[in-house]
Amino acid sequence: MQDIKIYKQKDLVLNVYQDYDPIKLDLDAWDSFLNKLCTNRTYQVKAIKNAVIFLASGRYTNTEILVEENYKKNAELQLKYSSLDDYKKHLQLPNKLFANIDLATGTGKSYVIYGIAQIMLGLGLVDKVLVLCPSLTIEDGLMEKFEGLSGDAKLKKVIPSKSQYKNPSIVDANVTVKNGSICVENIHAVYETTGSSINDSFKGQGERVLVLNDESHHIFNKISGNSSEAKGLKRWKEFLLNPDFNFKYILGFTGTAYYENEYFNDIIYRYSLREAIEDRIVKNIEYVQKDDSSGIDERFQKIYHNHKENFDTYSKIKPLSILITRDIKKAKNLREDFLDFLGKKEGISRESAEEKVLIVTSHKDHKANLPKLKTVDELDDPTEWIISVSMLTEGWDVKNVFQIIPWEDKAFNSKLLIAQVLGRGLRIPEAYKTPQPRVIVFNHDSWSKNIKSLVDEVLEIETRIISEIIKTGTRARYNFDVYNLDYTKEEVEIAHKPNPVVNYSRIEKEGIKLDSQVIKTEKGTSYESIVGGAVRDKNYLIEYGTWTVQEIVERIYEEFEIRDWEGRILQLGKEQYTQNDLPPKEKIKEIILKSMKNVEIRGDRVIEKNVNKILNTFATLLRKKSKTVIPKLKINDPVLISTKNIIRESSGIGNFRRGYSLFYTNDWVNEIINKEQKEILNQIINDESLPKSADKNQNEFLFKTPVNVVFTNAEPERKFVENLCKKDVAEKIESWLKSRDRGFYGIEYSLRYGSKESKTRKYTHPTFNPDFFIKVKKGDIEYFLVVEIKADKDNCDENKAKYKYAKEHFERLNEKLAKQNIKQKYIFHFLSPNGYTTFFEYLKDRRLLKGQSKFRCELENLLEES
Repeated sequence: MQDIKIYKQKDLVLNVYQDYDPIKLDLDAWDSFLNKLCTNRTYQVKAIKNAVIFLASGRYTNTEILVEENYKKNAELQLKYSSLDDYKKHLQLPNKLFANIDLATGTGKSYVIYGIAQIMLGLGLVDKVLVLCPSLTIEDGLMEKFEGLSGDAKLKKVIPSKSQYKNPSIVDANVTVKNGSICVENIHAVYETTGSSINDSFKGQGERVLVLNDESHHIFNKISGNSSEAKGLKRWKEFLLNPDFNFKYILGFTGTAYYENEYFNDIIYRYSLREAIEDRIVKNIEYVQKDDSSGIDERFQKIYHNHKENFDTYSKIKPLSILITRDIKKAKNLREDFLDFLGKKEGISRESAEEKVLIVTSHKDHKANLPKLKTVDELDDPTEWIISVSMLTEGWDVKNVFQIIPWEDKAFNSKLLIAQVLGRGLRIPEAYKTPQPRVIVFNHDSWSKNIKSLVDEVLEIETRIISEIIKTGTRARYNFDVYNLDYTKEEVEIAHKPNPVVNYSRIEKEGIKLDSQVIKTEKGTSYESIVGGAVRDKNYLIEYGTWTVQEIVERIYEEFEIRDWEGRILQLGKEQYTQNDLPPKEKIKEIILKSMKNVEIRGDRVIEKNVNKILNTFATLLRKKSKTVIPKLKINDPVLISTKNIIRESSGIGNFRRGYSLFYTNDWVNEIINKEQKEILNQIINDESLPKSADKNQNEFLFKTPVNVVFTNAEPERKFVENLCKKDVAEKIESWLKSRDRGFYGIEYSLRYGSKESKTRKYTHPTFNPDFFIKVKKGDIEYFLVVEIKADKDNCDENKAKYKYAKEHFERLNEKLAKQNIKQKYIFHFLSPNGYTTFFEYLKDRRLLKGQSKFRCELENLLEES
């Protein structure tokens, strides 16, 4: 079977039947208008005609009819959707005459929107047009374009004489929308209770209204955040389906027609990014294929070099670079880092750097910057760099963007987000129509395959099998409830005394451990062009920030002088220095120079990484707090958790070729409800190319777990589940569950990171979910054996921390349950395969139920060693 199904997106576009009654729908009469509106952009003409035929031919009364027509003829759609009903279940606006048009950013979506609006008004099929968009920025842009088109005398002249409405008024919802008008409004105004005429102008009139939705991907994708903007976007779909309006004609327009990675299934026309680039409608894109940058400063230097190179290449204008983050907090932090870098790089003041860097987000501190986007292209505007949150970059027609930097790799890991990011730099300035200019995308190299997939216009869908809870039927009885503890943290102060003598004789003798260094080096980046696929290798001269030895000494001395040593004594060799008698600067300088000599550092300059090592070494001389604030756990009442609420989990079929195993029962046909999932499991069972370890069919009476199928990701887990399904084990247990990796039963633990020699080691507080819960009953008490599976002798620091904190957690939980007379007990074990035989023997004869200390495997002994 196919692990990954690959579809060409052009094969998923729905074809609108082109034969219609020309007497009822005289589209030919609009040819002159379309030629004038679209000039030589034939793809715009095709998009407009396709949309009008879909809405006005009378052949379609809802999207379902179009889908049925295409599903019968399109083999790719039949492969993608298991049935026609399956396809219809995935429609965005069911039972509506609705479709999307996919036009790449920068290809003139607004002309298509206006053309459809004018023709539908002219044909007399509608009396009003409502154009909705996600932001004020986009609203302003559309208003300006539509007013220009509506007032264009040459365009008005070629509108057919028989048109119902020849000269539409362009208004917003601040006034009553009269017949023959195009109302442009952002979606947030729809929900305003004051100042908006949406209700008065459109309620009850939906049969005679055309609704055109710009940037329609916002209607269907999940919107994070609780801002008013986010809440408005979440309600957009509700408005379109509101029976009080009962809108008959609805279209969406977007250049990013994705629900995360899934291509929209209601597209009736598509002009792709690749087509737009190959037709030279937009800039070519050159993206990072491979990059060896290490650290933020190196990335900044490469980005800066590209920026300055763009100034030389496109000297008639002022090229811009835009850095895009996922959220406001990251945008603010990036701005601070970049301002520091820019100030140092150009030797300018903070104020001068701020003039060059414009941050645009929805935060109240930045809202005043949004109107400035209208002028950033102008030569007398000082802005060269724009830092923006991804969503807010839509809708502004800046043409001078020649470098795009998506800052976080994980923040742009879907086709939707990638397409949005690329769209910011596609428009071509008038001064550089030919030859075709390029925009550089300085992405993380791990992102390159995602860009390639996007522009290659392929949709890769991994075949996945789903594990979910069985809530009805025989095996539903294996569901159970467990208790977890709810913790809150309180801060408490711990007093301590500093060490009266700090001995630094060792560093005087041996020096400080520094890394070998170079001050300048060449670092490379490989770029790949979308058109032609040519690869360009570029080397950058990277300069590392340095300090002189004297600057380091002065910094150390400054810290000594401004802090109280609290009576401690610094000892260097046989000499001792108190707070009233600081060690000579020469003594400190000798130590630094000796440290540099040890690793062959020549000259008088030290890179910042080594400077930090020196400063951290001397930092222990600085005054320590007399009190330290540490978090202390407060244990609240136990919280009940049911397996019935466990989240679904899925696994790609390809995993079963790489060591995963799939456990299911011989009654799987009845236990798996979804038809598509049944087909997938049936294909797995009959796939002879899979290894034997992948397919684990079990007796339903011995498979005592409440999920329909179980995945194991390696041999240790597989062998453990095999033991649980043996007759002599299964008869001794009530039920069991292989937990999810997240979301079912989390236990927080504390892990210290950094080398053991480091004096700046820090703590992190992650959460892990134990692998297995096994329910065993003895008398009226329910015992839960909680097991974390690891490889033999895997006694790393992380596992030691998990073991320690989990044991303490279950000890506290048992105490709480006993006090509340709850008849449950929990016994936790870390287990590896070499302990399985003993573990299951102890389970069968109930010795495991005597307590955690009554069973110890080799791994647990190793984990308790210091």
